[in-house]
Order: sequence, then structure tokens, then C-alpha cells
Amino acid sequence: MPLVIVGIGILILLLLISKFKINAFLALLITSFAVGLLSSMNPLDILDSVLKGVGDTMGKIVLILAFGAMLGKILEESGAAHTITFRMIDFMGLKNIQYALLITGFLVGLPMMYNASFLVLIPLIFTFAYTTKLPTIWLALPLCSALSVAHCFLPPHPAPTYVSFIYEANVNKVLLYGLVPMIPACLIGGVWLSRFTKNIVVTPPADLFQERKFEKSELPGLGISIFCAVTPIILMLLGALTDVIFGPPPAKAELTQMGIESITGFYQHIFTGKGFSAQSSNVIAGVLTFFKFMSDANIALFMAVIVAILTLGLRKGRKMDDVMNSSAKSIGAISMIVLIIAGGGAFSQVLKDSHVIEYIRSISSSMQMNPLLMAFVISSIFRLATGSATVASLTTAPIMLPMAQQMGTSPELMVLATGAGSVMWSHFNDSGFWMFKEYFGLSIKQTFQTWTVMESTVGIVGIVTVMIMSVFI
Repeated sequence: MPLVIVGIGILILLLLISKFKINAFLALLITSFAVGLLSSMNPLDILDSVLKGVGDTMGKIVLILAFGAMLGKILEESGAAHTITFRMIDFMGLKNIQYALLITGFLVGLPMMYNASFLVLIPLIFTFAYTTKLPTIWLALPLCSALSVAHCFLPPHPAPTYVSFIYEANVNKVLLYGLVPMIPACLIGGVWLSRFTKNIVVTPPADLFQERKFEKSELPGLGISIFCAVTPIILMLLGALTDVIFGPPPAKAELTQMGIESITGFYQHIFTGKGFSAQSSNVIAGVLTFFKFMSDANIALFMAVIVAILTLGLRKGRKMDDVMNSSAKSIGAISMIVLIIAGGGAFSQVLKDSHVIEYIRSISSSMQMNPLLMAFVISSIFRLATGSATVASLTTAPIMLPMAQQMGTSPELMVLATGAGSVMWSHFNDSGFWMFKEYFGLSIKQTFQTWTVMESTVGIVGIVTVMIMSVFI
């Protein structure tokens, strides 16, 4: 019954948006209340779920979206995006531009969260499309497929890293094995699939990107352009390396139980235990804590904005008022996008509070199939129901752990199978769905034809590759 209610909710949402032309944000709120009532939730409980979903989602993404939009606007207006574009075309050649974007997506997406990396790179897609006259979605799909695979398959991203610990998998092996399915998934889901999107016309938000011609003498240097674009990547990579080398800090409750009240204290505990003196452990712990702070996506993008303002703005002769005004316009351009993503968070929270996850967990215990395939199926169902790849992975792993251990299945492959399922069926309750739709100015139908098909293709290719790998591992 809960899955039927989810299906009814999706149908209601489709009708509200497509038939009655209601704004997606309002449609998501209406659907959230409808699903809650169909699930016999108390109206006040539904309201609490909606508010919690909006608050939690906004708390996670609002600064990332704002700083990402500001950074993108500065890169675009300064000509830095054009500089990177021209050099990449010169280096790779126009005929290989999709592969260049795929590689860029992998390198940027490995250390960065999907939302942050998407926002950093989106001006480059618009600039590529404008300067080369190539179709925008044709350029975007290879990039987005690489970002998505990195987010769902590969450590040090939160979901695959944490799931590796649940399955007791070797994180380094997960990263190594994950490169195998990533290649065909991106080539098929990104490059090959994009050939069917060449006729889709894209109109980006007017205040987010505006076509502008630059003389080569006006463009900033390649070094400073790349530095501003990769500043958040460098900062987040430092945090990722800290996690890989020393392990992620435990949760706050675990810190308190250990008698350690801060991340700094946690690292002091590590180094003291390894035989370092108290003084040297304090210094090392302080440095590592600073890296962890600076590597947070919010702080990394904030620092990138500061660097861009100083180097691509004020240093190039622009006045602070001018830079701030254009930055404010970029934030205004994403205001509705933020609300729509928040509406998706409300819908997702209502689905969680209506006990869909418990229902799926109960029926999964009676299923009999290959553990890898079962992890893929369960994770994909959670993804369909909740909209979150992270939630899908973290919920599936505890369910599948006993079966995986009993069957002797490779824990590293279990991580990848779970990640492949978590990327499936992206639709209205997924913030990535709405970001892709709104930033590229697509209709609901076009978003399903491009984004949803790409995500599902990546997941299917991923699990097929993992099943083949299981013959040898």
C-alpha cells in the first residue's frame, strides 16, 4: 500500500505541473500534504514533516547554491570561463570536447559534492555552448554523468565512504574497483546518450548567464582563471585526503562518549595514541582540524568567492559595488530554484515519515536473489521513494549486510552495487532533478528524457559491470 500511495503522489504532482500549470514549488507542497493524508498521517504531523524537510534541505544547500551562483557569475563576467574554454578546445580539439568535459567532471566531482561541483562547472557548459555553437545538453550530459557517478560510487563521497564501513569494505579498493564501472557508465550514459539530445533548445536563467563576447586582450590569464575555478576543489580535496588517511571523525555522540568534545580532540587522541608528544599532537591536530573546516563545501565555496572577487574583480579594475550587484543578481536568479529544491525536500521528508522505508525493509527480508542484484533493487526502490541517493545507500547497506556476509560476497562490490541502485529513477523528489531542469530551462518532459534517463542508464550499466566483475572477484 505505501508504494501505491507513492505512485498516486507522483501522478498528482504530474497533473498539477503539466495539466494545471501550477508552479513546481507549490505543486510539491500540495503533493506532500496529499501523500501524508493518504498515508493516514495527522495534518499537524504532515506540517511538521514539510517544515522539517524544507528546513533540513535549505540548511544543507542554500549557502552552497548561493556561493556557487556568485562564483559562477564572477567566472562568467570576468571572462575566466571563456579563458578555460578556449584553452580546453585548443588542447583537446573540438571533436573531443565531450571527453574533455567528462574528464573534467570526474576530476572536479571526485572531491566535491554533486551540488557544489555542478554549480562551479555550469558556467563552463553555458560558455562552451555559446562559443562553439554546440547543443547545450549534448555538452552537459557527459559532465553530469561523471559528477553523478563520482557522487554515488566513489569514496571520499559521504555515502560510498560510510557504506564501505558498514560492509567492512576496503575504501581504497572501493575507489579502485569503482573506476571500472565508471568508464562504461559515463561513456554510455553521458557521451552516447547525448546524441539523442541535440535538438533540445536550452534557455538558461537570464540573470545567471548572459551571452557576452570578449576580445582576447580582455580575458584573464589561464593560471588565475583555473585557480579561481579549482579553489573549492583544492580545499575539499584536502579534507578528503584527511579522511582517507586518518579516517572521518566519529559522530558527536561518539566523541562525547570517548570524552572528546571536538574534532581537534579526536585528532589529538589519534596522534597521542600513535606515540606523538602532547605538544606535537596538538599542532598536528590543529592543522588537520583547519583542513577539515576549510574543506567543508560551504566554506570552500565561500573562500573561492572571496578569491574570485579579489583576483577577477577588484584586481581587474571593477568596483566593489559592481561586483556585489552582479553577485546579488545571480542569487536572485536561483531563488525559485532554491524553493523548488526545498519543496522536493518536503516531499521526501513526508515519504520518510509515512513509513515507506520501514515497509520496503519488511518486504525485502523475504526476497531471494543474488546479494549484489538485491542491493541494487532495494537501493533503487529507496531512491524512487525518497529521492536521495545518500539515503538510499545508507538505508540499504544495513539491510543487506547479513546476507552479504552469509553469502561471502565481495564487500567492495556490494558498495558499488548499492551505489548503482541509488542513482536510479531520479524524479520529482530529487534535488538534482530540479537543479538540472531549472538551470537548463527544460520542461518536465525534457528533464525526464535527459536527466532521468541518463541517471537510470548510469545505474543499469553500473550494476551490469559489477555483476561481470563478480565473476572474477
